[in-house]
Amino acid sequence: MKKIRAAIVGYGNIGRFALEALQAAPDFEIAGIVRRAGADNCPEELKNYPVVKDIRELKDVDVAILSTPTRSVEAYAKDILAIGINTVDSFDIHTQIPALRKSLQEVAKAHNTVSVISAGWDPGSDSIVRTLLQAIAPKGISYTNFGPGMSMGHTVAVKSKEGVKAALSMTIPVGTGIHRRMVYVELEDGYKFEDVERAIKTDPYFASDETHVMQVPCVDDLKDMGHGVNLTRKGVSGKTQNQLFEFNMHINNPALTGQVLVCAARAAMRREPGCYTMIEIPVVDLLPGDKDEWIGHLV
Repeated sequence: MKKIRAAIVGYGNIGRFALEALQAAPDFEIAGIVRRAGADNCPEELKNYPVVKDIRELKDVDVAILSTPTRSVEAYAKDILAIGINTVDSFDIHTQIPALRKSLQEVAKAHNTVSVISAGWDPGSDSIVRTLLQAIAPKGISYTNFGPGMSMGHTVAVKSKEGVKAALSMTIPVGTGIHRRMVYVELEDGYKFEDVERAIKTDPYFASDETHVMQVPCVDDLKDMGHGVNLTRKGVSGKTQNQLFEFNMHINNPALTGQVLVCAARAAMRREPGCYTMIEIPVVDLLPGDKDEWIGHLV
């Protein structure tokens, strides 16, 4: 069986764990890694792979795993889809997903490629759980409670602010889908904490949540990549009331994101041209190997 050739674009936390997930996947081979620094100061774990500054320097890439900050996903995806390479990403601004899907749909169809967007764990695998619970209890209310744990998307958003040397954004569940954001920052010399605090609290990532920003001497002393979710739905099946469902997990955030991205990359190779979210993809297509065998094993 011909293996899927995947490139990793961006090599931060998610990129590192996507590499591990690819190394463990039986149906993939690593075409290379795209970094802004290219092969300069290359980490030891990349020594056996091509490391470049532009994906066009790599050979025979089937799919690109975008491990870039969320706000740069659209630009990277459009560029890569246009040269005939499928893309997957973990874009995580929930309210902007429909617009991104529409934007990338046009590019993917025009260039006969596939894009799978928002393929992390939330949005992503949790979205599949929410969809299933909505189907089996059509009337009702669902709550998604994150944490406590480090939010990568929120942390990257804080790091992008002028004057921030290092940052950590923790998500603390208050209940019924409401969250508190605890943000810890190290500042560059010469910047005022009040200005940085204002920039963080007005960012769309934080504007709708209770947010507390604190200056600390060393963010690294606080960092823990653990995270989790409690997803509940109370609703009605047919005409029967009080159906209650609960889904829990406690995870390493970037490790799970990297794994879901690899599953989505596999599924992308089985789709017709276009842009998809994870709830549009048959879950069996996330798995390697023969579909009939999985049906016999899991159904």
